[in-house]
Amino acid sequence: MCGIVGFVGKNTKDVLIDGLKELEYRGYDSSGIAILADDDFFVKKTIGKISNLQLACNGYENTNQSIGIGHTRWATHGKPTDI
Repeated sequence: MCGIVGFVGKNTKDVLIDGLKELEYRGYDSSGIAILADDDFFVKKTIGKISNLQLACNGYENTNQSIGIGHTRWATHGKPTDI
């Protein structure tokens, strides 16, 4: 099972990660977020649980209006990868 969450507003990173945590009911093999803020993209993907994604996003803050999407993946084929 995979999950997808989207958000438009402020503090998008935190809202996306919190939303993915709400969807998490078992370990996933990867997760990621993409945020468009001030004409710049922030993209981060990690292997493992959503807590790994949260750690990888430390240091990125956006308090302006932005749009973002997050996902979790439980692979049915292929190895877990950051790519």
